[in-house]
Amino acid sequence: MLDINLLRNNLEEIKNNLQKKGFDFDEKSFEKLDSDRKKLQIDTESLQEKSNLLAKEIAQEKNQALKDQRLKEAKKISTDLKEVKTKLDSTLEELNNFLLEIPNVLSEDVPVGKSEENNQIIYEKGAIPEFSFKIKDHQELGELSNGINFEESVTIAKSRFVVLRKEIAKLHRSLVQYMLDIHVENGYEEIYVPYLVNKNSLVGTGQLPKFEEDLFKISNEEMYLIPTAEVPVSNIYRNKILNSEELPIKFVAHTPCFRSEAGSYGKDTKGIIRQHQFDKVELVKFVHPEDSENELDKLTNDAESILNNLNLPYRKVILCSGDTGFASSKTFDLEVWFPSQKTYREISSCSNFRDFQCRRMKIRIKQSKENIFCHTINGSGLAIGRTLAAILENNQTEHGSVTIPEVLVDYMGGTKELNLSR
Repeated sequence: MLDINLLRNNLEEIKNNLQKKGFDFDEKSFEKLDSDRKKLQIDTESLQEKSNLLAKEIAQEKNQALKDQRLKEAKKISTDLKEVKTKLDSTLEELNNFLLEIPNVLSEDVPVGKSEENNQIIYEKGAIPEFSFKIKDHQELGELSNGINFEESVTIAKSRFVVLRKEIAKLHRSLVQYMLDIHVENGYEEIYVPYLVNKNSLVGTGQLPKFEEDLFKISNEEMYLIPTAEVPVSNIYRNKILNSEELPIKFVAHTPCFRSEAGSYGKDTKGIIRQHQFDKVELVKFVHPEDSENELDKLTNDAESILNNLNLPYRKVILCSGDTGFASSKTFDLEVWFPSQKTYREISSCSNFRDFQCRRMKIRIKQSKENIFCHTINGSGLAIGRTLAAILENNQTEHGSVTIPEVLVDYMGGTKELNLSR
């Protein structure tokens, strides 16, 4: 949520910034709501002051006739005050809902553009493999040994789920364990969190109210399956005041993620690239505002280290204004190479939210004079399914086997190659 004083004092600047995201700010609605709020607040305070003054006069009045008259006045003021308070509460709720629909402002260095086509490549790393044979995509490779099975998942659930078996399932587990170990070595605290969250948690991180159609909701109560570990981990300190000395606070969590993928029909849906359920190792930081840009770079580097260690070719891009997410101020995407598609696909988004989420969650930093809002940063370190798919495709051999990255060999029990053709 944006600081309302930014809108009051720098409206044109904020409007122009939000326009770069493709958001048209409704200035008239905001000014009316804020004006109504101000008037009702003044009326409430004025009536409350009159009520307090009358209460003192009534307590001191000796003349019963005058006392009765003032009691009558007090009753009228009490009725008016109740009515005005009800209108004020309604207006405040309407204003709050209006503010919840406004995206975060962009950092100054975010390039202007309308879509992912305008994202800017910062650099590419790793050698793109060359093959002297007809390659298979990760789905075809997994199906050689029934390690990736979509028919069984349709029987169990529906399309866009998957059953992993045998060595493919073990590779999936090994990736989780490896990523957690590396990030813990880099100073992140491992944390286990609920996979179901309440509505307030999703409002806090910005998924609600705007993106409810992307969520899976539990029908018998106000609970949702998490779309990312960002939601439960970020809400750990909701309504809390942190000490500056504690910062940065760094968490790493492995969770499944659940997304309806509304509106993504026909987009990256082959194989395990875009699923309703997938696993992710998530990095979340709580940082001081002065350090957030530097901490974003560090978090992105931590996610990159996994790709480097797995020897996977990838590139780092900065998202343009039109492709930057609702709650994000600035986002770096890490995109891994998929030989079967001859293109890069996103495997991690690392974002700085500044105080946007903390203002919603009321997470503050203790200061000597006035407490300030914390900044949050998060990113995937990495998406497990996409990492697995990239390993299968980039490390395949002509004979239907896949070479295991050296850093995973011990996690795989010493296995250096998956023979998928058996």
